[in-house]
Amino acid sequence: MNAADRFRAAIDHRDLAALDDLFTEDIRFYSPVKFGPFEGKPMVLGLFRVLLRTFKDFRYVGRYTGAAQTSTDGTSAPSEVLLFRATAGGREIHGIDLLHFDDDGRIKEFTVMVRPQSAVHALGEAVLAGLVEDGLAPAPSGR
Repeated sequence: MNAADRFRAAIDHRDLAALDDLFTEDIRFYSPVKFGPFEGKPMVLGLFRVLLRTFKDFRYVGRYTGAAQTSTDGTSAPSEVLLFRATAGGREIHGIDLLHFDDDGRIKEFTVMVRPQSAVHALGEAVLAGLVEDGLAPAPSGR
């Protein structure tokens, strides 16, 4: 079973320990709701803990395999695109997860893209609330 299959199984089973084994220590996670990446395994695992609580009816519906240039260092890396559908904040989401792998087959970079814009906004609010709740982000000012 390759890393993308193991990742899908970990998500399906909500298994954070399995995700821990799949991520590099310096993983970068590019989110549609934050300009800069989430960096490092502890932060990305915390983010996945929030995402697993936030998404409802999450399911992968397709995949593409190939290679793509990473944002981290600009090199070409083995990659998979996983297409998904889910609900978050009462909005139906269509999206993709782009996974880049290192030479050992672990995930070194992860990019999420979602549509429509209203779903991105609802997802951003739900994820921020979860990150604040878990102590991974400060509470927004003015609240």
